[in-house]
Amino acid sequence: MLKIAPSILSADFANLERDIRRVDTADYLHVDVMDGLFVPNITIGIPVVEAIRPVTALPLDVHLMIDRPVRYVEQFCRAGADIVTVHVEADSEENTKKALSLIRAQGKRAGVVLKPGTPAEAALPFLEQCAMVLVMTVEPGFGGQAFMEDMMPKLRTLRGWIDQRGLDCELEVDGGIGPETCKTAAANGATVLVAGSAVYHAQDIPARIRELRG
Repeated sequence: MLKIAPSILSADFANLERDIRRVDTADYLHVDVMDGLFVPNITIGIPVVEAIRPVTALPLDVHLMIDRPVRYVEQFCRAGADIVTVHVEADSEENTKKALSLIRAQGKRAGVVLKPGTPAEAALPFLEQCAMVLVMTVEPGFGGQAFMEDMMPKLRTLRGWIDQRGLDCELEVDGGIGPETCKTAAANGATVLVAGSAVYHAQDIPARIRELRG
C-alpha cells in the first residue's frame, strides 16, 4: 500500500496545529524547508519543526531544500525530524555523504533528493546510506505546480536499482500529486507520495488520503 505524506506547505500557517491534526490518517507529515538560496523561496525552519513535533504522532518527513544541509541536519534531527532528506545538488558528494552519516548517527532515517534536471545516476553514490530517495516531479521551491510525467523513467530506473540491491529504501515522489497522477507515480515504482493542495484543498481530507493510497 502506498504511503501518503501531506505537505504542510499547503496548510494554513495561522492554524498549523489544526491543519496537522486534520491529516492524522496519513502515514508521514511532509515538512518543506526552504532557505531562499538553494530555492527562490523561504518557508520554515528548526523552531517550527520543534513546535509541531508534540502535535502529531506521524513521522516527520523533513525535506531540506537548503544550501549545504550538512550544517543543519543534526539540529533538525534533534528538533524532532524522523526522516531527513537532502538534495544532491546542494553540496559536494563528500559533504552529502557526511550529512547522511550525521542523520543516521542521530538514529534517524536519511535520504537524498533529485531535482527534475538531475539524472538518476546522481543518487548512486548514496544509495547504500539511504532509507529514502525522493524524486521531484516539479521544480522545488513552490507548491501547486503541475506533475512532470517525463520524470517517470528516472523513477523506474531508481526502483530497479533499489530492488536489485535489495535495499530497505522507500521511493518518494513530490510534486503535482493528485487522484490521477498518484496512479502514474505508483505504477512507476513510487512507494511514498507527497501531496499538498490535493489533500488540504479536499472537502473530505481522510477520504482524499484513502483515494491517493489506492
